[in-house]
Amino acid sequence: MKLKLISCFLFLFIQITAFADVNIIKGKVIDAKTNETLIGAVVSIPDLHVSVATNANGEFTFRSVPATGKYVMQVQYLSYKTITRVVDFYSATALVFAMETSVVEAREVVITGTPITSSSKNNSTSASVVSKEQLQGASTNLIDALARQVPGLGQISTGQGISKPVIRGLSYNRVVTLSDGVKQQGQQFGDEHGIEIDQFQAERVEVLRGAASLMYGSDALGGVINVIDPPSPPEGNIKGEILSNYSTNSGLINTSLMLTGNESGFVWRGRGSYQNAHSFNTPAGYYANSGFNQTDFNGMLGVNKSWGYSHLNFSYFKSNIGFFDAEPGDNLYSNSTSRTLDYPKQDIRHYKLAFNNNFIMGGSSLKLDIGFQKNQRRELADSPVPSLFFDLNTYSLDAKYYTHEVNGWHPVIGFSASLGHSVNKGVELLVPAYDEYSTGAFGYVKKTWDQNTFSAGLRIDYIQNKGKQQNVDGTQVFSGFDNKFSNLSGAIGYTHAFSDALNFKANAGTAFRAPNPAELGSNGVHEGTSRYEIGNGELAPERSYQADATLEYGSGFVTGSFGIYENYIHNYIYASNTNNEQIIVTDEATGLPRGYDAYRYGQVNASLYGFEGNLTLHPVSFLHFENTFSYTRAQNRSFDRPLPLIPAGVLHNTLRFEPKVKGIRDFYLSAGIDNFFKQTRVDATFETPADAYTLLNAGIGATFKIGAQALKVYVSGNNLTNKRYYDALSRLRPGRYSQEDPTFGVYNPGRNITFGFYLPFGTNK
Repeated sequence: MKLKLISCFLFLFIQITAFADVNIIKGKVIDAKTNETLIGAVVSIPDLHVSVATNANGEFTFRSVPATGKYVMQVQYLSYKTITRVVDFYSATALVFAMETSVVEAREVVITGTPITSSSKNNSTSASVVSKEQLQGASTNLIDALARQVPGLGQISTGQGISKPVIRGLSYNRVVTLSDGVKQQGQQFGDEHGIEIDQFQAERVEVLRGAASLMYGSDALGGVINVIDPPSPPEGNIKGEILSNYSTNSGLINTSLMLTGNESGFVWRGRGSYQNAHSFNTPAGYYANSGFNQTDFNGMLGVNKSWGYSHLNFSYFKSNIGFFDAEPGDNLYSNSTSRTLDYPKQDIRHYKLAFNNNFIMGGSSLKLDIGFQKNQRRELADSPVPSLFFDLNTYSLDAKYYTHEVNGWHPVIGFSASLGHSVNKGVELLVPAYDEYSTGAFGYVKKTWDQNTFSAGLRIDYIQNKGKQQNVDGTQVFSGFDNKFSNLSGAIGYTHAFSDALNFKANAGTAFRAPNPAELGSNGVHEGTSRYEIGNGELAPERSYQADATLEYGSGFVTGSFGIYENYIHNYIYASNTNNEQIIVTDEATGLPRGYDAYRYGQVNASLYGFEGNLTLHPVSFLHFENTFSYTRAQNRSFDRPLPLIPAGVLHNTLRFEPKVKGIRDFYLSAGIDNFFKQTRVDATFETPADAYTLLNAGIGATFKIGAQALKVYVSGNNLTNKRYYDALSRLRPGRYSQEDPTFGVYNPGRNITFGFYLPFGTNK
């Protein structure tokens, strides 16, 4: 059967290649007022993963692109308004893009993580795009970098290096992280480890807020984080970059080197990144054994031709993180800045292969993404031999067929399937060995007329979780389970452009999430969280009914957006400790009994609603006052109390000054104030309130010419007043760290100054 499938796939590949027509798209980019050509403007076609820069005459050329089909093209140039345009390659002649000057360059951006690639104006999904430049700076991981930029996005953190995304109050398996077109699978149920993706590999990141089960199935209840790699350079070119920064708080060193090339349509890319930090410093001292180091290698080999593209992406991610196994009364802080990690510590390794394809067939196309991931999570208690060791293999397939557009209607049909196989290789047990199967299919249609866009879709899913029974020394640890879930979900969306400056979008739909194997079958000590977790094999799927609406405005002096959302979730799943229940476990190292708080998984009905937005004022071209804000209110309706792990309201304010300085490009000075409001709406059975706090930040940066290359340097400072505070979503804050002593907690990091540079280089043929 495997040989037959491979033969059919190769036959399809040969047929598409043989009959594909070769096409060349040419054009020019000019200033709309003066008609002067713009040199170095970046023109890209996201669905083909290609981009070019205009030459000395303002001209660009795409070679070996499809001869037919409609594609979104995007044009970007510093100090000009971004242009997005749908171009029919069949009738395209010499294209001319006339750009208008603007203090906001990237308001109208392209969104690719939705069923059909389109500009943000024509996309009903609430989305934010974070650029490569915004991902650089004082952050310890990808989610940490995003949480500083995107309204409605927060993080559940465990010191430095470990962050879980939270979108509109939903986290863990309710948020999908997508990289190389494949859903990241790395035991997202765990509190104490992050997302296994190098933050420097992304050219940009799309954050989609709101339920996205229509396209991504289970786990996309809260939203999607779509990590997009750099496009291939023009034919005959080699490009690269080197970046590095150093942060004073924990001695964090970040370094990354990338090279990419294109030779007659054969494309390649390679990147290596390394991070190393000692324990982070709080206003009370260095939190003991909280250092980490991280290594990542990733790359791509592929072909870009007139029939589309085929890219093989691969990556290896390794992270080592220290933990401090403290008891109430212990001293949490030390003066040590050693980079050697003590026990206990964590060793996480993630291997990934993703085969991404886009086959062009006239006015139709087939996108096919095939993935394999191996995630190994080792918890090392007191020796190199893992006490707890999860080994998870995941195989996945995702296919989407885009048919011809008919009378403005653009249909898409899709199919996805995955198989997860997890085994336990350690002596400690928490989650049973399991197999997880899922299949799903959806249909989607979109129509644009005048200034309106309407979209609708329907999806059906089937998921099976099979947990293995296991006995140890004649005692049953896991009873095993075999749960089957099916689901029908749907969504509708609408956008309307009142003018070039004012835009409205709205969504409504139902989504779902199947319980994961940890929620169904846990029975053991979760070392990273210092608690005993007990699953529930009778859990039902979560069912969400959600709606949101957003108003966007952007014109010269003022740009911004304001959105509201509401989400009702039936059978919301979470683990809680009630009545101070404890379970006594014998410590294998000491032979002594130890008590752990017992957390049992259960279900309630819940509601979440809130608002988010941003507002930027541009009184003059060189001055920007940027503000983002978000607030979520979440209620456990079954027991009439707040839901746990909900972020506090936050308001980020930044004043950015960008004067013109002779001989220097992109010079800026910035000052910012982050206001985090008090979070008193907590689940009092195992949470304590978090006080409000305010952080002061600042930065300075510029770009210098070194021959033909540009060197960007910057300095940024966070928490400049060395404020003592506990973030509401920090797992180390009082009440979360220990139920026995609710005052027992660890402050968030204190003052941090980061020095960094970014150097792009390459040819421009």
